[in-house]
Amino acid sequence: MSFTTKLVAALAVTTFAIPAFADSIMIKDAYVRTAMKGAKSGAAFMQIMNHSDTDDRLVSAASEVAKKVELHTHMDMGEGVMKMMHVEEGFVIPAGGMHGLSRGGDHVMFMGLTKDMIQGESVEVTLTFEQAGNMVVQIPVDLERQDHGAMKHGNMDH
Repeated sequence: MSFTTKLVAALAVTTFAIPAFADSIMIKDAYVRTAMKGAKSGAAFMQIMNHSDTDDRLVSAASEVAKKVELHTHMDMGEGVMKMMHVEEGFVIPAGGMHGLSRGGDHVMFMGLTKDMIQGESVEVTLTFEQAGNMVVQIPVDLERQDHGAMKHGNMDH
C-alpha cells in the first residue's frame, strides 16, 4: 500500500470518528455589517439551529477581521437607556431549537476592525460551541439590510 493510499484510508477512518453532534448545528440567514465605511466596529447576526437532542452553547467567536471579537447583547438600563454588554457565558442553543442573533439583541461584536467591510464580500468567522466545537463560516457583508428588530433574540422554537 502506498503512502498516499494509507493517508487516504486514515483520513476516511478519522472522518467517521468525528461525532455526529458536530453536524447538528446549522447557521441560517447570517450577515455582517458596519454602520458606515471606515467604522471601527461591526457585528454579525444569524439564526443558529440545534438539530440535536442536547442543549449546546455558543461560547465564543473569532475572526481576523477584528482585533477583538466578543458575544454581546443589549440590556435595558431603564429610562430608555440601552447598554451593550459582553456575554461571557455565551448563548444557549436549545436542543431541537434555535437562538437568533439580531440587531438590538444578541450578536457577535467585532471591535477594532482591521479592514473595511465591503458590500457583497464575506468575512470568515470561527464560532465555538461548547458541545459541537469549532465551526468556520463565511458570512456575507450586507450593509443595506434593513431588518432592525425583525428577529427576536432568545429561544425561537415556536
